[in-house]
Amino acid sequence: MLRHLAKTLALVVALSVGAGAAYADTTLKGAGATFPHPLYSKWFRDYQAEDPSVTFSYEAKGSGHGIKRIISGEVDFGATDKFLTDQELKGAPGKLLHVPTVIGAVAVAYNIPGIGAGLKLTPQALAGIYQGKITKWNAPLLAKLNPKLRLPAQEIVVVHRSDSSGTTSIFTDYLSAVDKSWATSVGKGTSVAWPVGEGAEGSSALVKKIGETPNSIGYVEIAYALENDLNTAALKNKSGKFVKANVLSTRAAAVQAMKKQTGKALSAEPDFRLSLVDQPGKESYPVVGLTWLLVYQEQRDAVQGKKLVEFLRWQLRKAEKMTSTLHYTPLPDTWTRQVEQTIDSIRVPQ
Repeated sequence: MLRHLAKTLALVVALSVGAGAAYADTTLKGAGATFPHPLYSKWFRDYQAEDPSVTFSYEAKGSGHGIKRIISGEVDFGATDKFLTDQELKGAPGKLLHVPTVIGAVAVAYNIPGIGAGLKLTPQALAGIYQGKITKWNAPLLAKLNPKLRLPAQEIVVVHRSDSSGTTSIFTDYLSAVDKSWATSVGKGTSVAWPVGEGAEGSSALVKKIGETPNSIGYVEIAYALENDLNTAALKNKSGKFVKANVLSTRAAAVQAMKKQTGKALSAEPDFRLSLVDQPGKESYPVVGLTWLLVYQEQRDAVQGKKLVEFLRWQLRKAEKMTSTLHYTPLPDTWTRQVEQTIDSIRVPQ
């Protein structure tokens, strides 16, 4: 089931230990989010084809890991789906920049034997399942939402991330926005005290657990769900429409969010720390988030810094064209100049 992602990961590893590394002069080290990992893996591979002097080493162990490693100075970039607060930024040894790369959707995947596509969930139903208030698939609320599905009288197996995860941050940000009881009892963050459920470390492990566990439900970046043939639920959005996660519904949500944030994004010093969940619009999917690369504005090493900036410019100008094939959504064109401005502000020693 995970064959595709395994191949992708193998290719990334090959960049560090294979023949390409024999003539690579510079290794850019990164760590963090699994949310964009399938896409970043392709970017790293394609970029090395353009610049063989660079190779990449990336530890996909969750956003919390990426934040920790970049703050400690152990990597050249940290990848995260959860933006840092002002207080967290103050804890870094230098000024950290949030460079947004793409937009992704967090899908609610499920494995109900005998039930294929078509499951519908409201915010209250989803929050109820993850709070342990709704415990069986044929519960009255779920049955009412899905009259055409013969939902079984089976216990719901709730699956969540056990590591510090940006995907969890987006998912719990959404639940906090749409359900008051969730906001007050559980809240949001890269790690929360889950009321119920089984944990899985990393997106790949979560996908595997859902695929192997009958009557399970979990949340995962849409690329992982689609690549592994998992069914995903249609969620009721702010406009009252049931929408599934895809490139179009993700972009629709992003467009709505950008309308509200235009003034902030176009400021003298762009700040791309935005939440995109629960946006209005009939076509908007409600669980959407940005993902960022965290880099220091003041680079310590001239060569590493120069190569990092070159890569960041490349992914902004060229790599966004690759996003849709892996089910991610590129940044709006109106953001290009502002993101470029952020990248240009990185200072490299001479």
